[in-house]
Amino acid sequence: MSGLAKDFFDCCGGDGLTPLDDALAALAGRLRPVVGSETVPLRQAQGRVLAADQLATLAVPGFDNSAVDGWGVFADDLGQGETRLPIGGRVAAGNPLTGPAEPGFAYRIFTGAPLPAGLDAVAMQENCREADGVVVLPAKLRRGDNIRLAGDSVRIGDIPLHAGIRLAAQHLGVAATLGLTTLPVRLPLRVAIFSTGDEICEPGRPLSAGGIYDANRFTLMALLDGLGCQVSDLGVLPDRVEVVREMIGKAASQFDLIITSGGVSVGEEDHVKAAVQSLGSLHLWRLALKPGKPLAVGQVGDTIFLGLPGNPVAVMVTFLLFAKPLLAMLSGATYREPRRYAMPAGFALSKKAGRREFPRARIVDTPLGPVVQLFRTDSSGVLTSMTEADGLVDLPEAAVSIAPGDPVAFLPFGELIP
Repeated sequence: MSGLAKDFFDCCGGDGLTPLDDALAALAGRLRPVVGSETVPLRQAQGRVLAADQLATLAVPGFDNSAVDGWGVFADDLGQGETRLPIGGRVAAGNPLTGPAEPGFAYRIFTGAPLPAGLDAVAMQENCREADGVVVLPAKLRRGDNIRLAGDSVRIGDIPLHAGIRLAAQHLGVAATLGLTTLPVRLPLRVAIFSTGDEICEPGRPLSAGGIYDANRFTLMALLDGLGCQVSDLGVLPDRVEVVREMIGKAASQFDLIITSGGVSVGEEDHVKAAVQSLGSLHLWRLALKPGKPLAVGQVGDTIFLGLPGNPVAVMVTFLLFAKPLLAMLSGATYREPRRYAMPAGFALSKKAGRREFPRARIVDTPLGPVVQLFRTDSSGVLTSMTEADGLVDLPEAAVSIAPGDPVAFLPFGELIP
């Protein structure tokens, strides 16, 4: 992202409220990956972002094979009822039949064993009877039964692994089936994180008068770890603009992204805003979002700055809905919009038009089936609501009136939290 324009983020600010989808679309049209790539062994690729499409140069499986343990036959030898055939040989995985298979015989075959040419049906062993060198095959066995064809999983020329996926166990398994020993992956996004405020205390230390323990920093670091970022904890900074400015200046020369929470409003003690503006540019956005309306995005040199709200629930919600796709853009990952599930409401609610709301909710079983029930309060300062809830309800910007039993869009945390 070399040479990033100074007004890069001056696209969604202003006095009005910006819809969440509009803000993300604006970023998607501007942001590009800021990290390079490297090649690593498969065992080190877990959780990394694939940097290039992987083209299959071989088929998987590479040959027709049996899907079960049983008996391979020529379908033309099968009768309308049970069929009796003499045993012609044995085929095991890794041990092909020596010589060609001949019509009129049944061949003992095991799961994964290569299917001899001409055999075009396999009967499951539990459906067969064997005695005195003869096998009794079941009725209704048909051509193609219990056979896996060559290329059934991957064909030559397929792209089974696409650039941008975050590699999980199943992807590494596919890579191994292709015979790959290494994969090109994006370098981890380097993220610095710090908190500010004379009232913010490090957990484990005595609380000062009027002090609170720092929850936001630890919440954000855990979320960033889950996205494969290389996270550096810069700690808690005092409310002194010169200290904050010095730390941001140093961080901008070492990291791809700086994230803070709070400290970017218009108060006299909100020094983060002044520090970023003195070193680069900062745009205060007002998202049409609850919780999480205030947001700050900017840059110092080529390093992006993201200032999230100060309340702990707003921090999590804005991270999951806004920062997470932003991080995907910067790290070269493909962002998949989390799925919403239609579920009956277990509550009544009316909201005005203008803001998209994401109240916390849990799934409750009732005699008529599960319903979604809202948390007891919508305060964005009650972080325990994120442990008691199962997810968020997505209420659109338009005015809505919901009665018990009405379908609502439910976002489970399993779709959101990495």
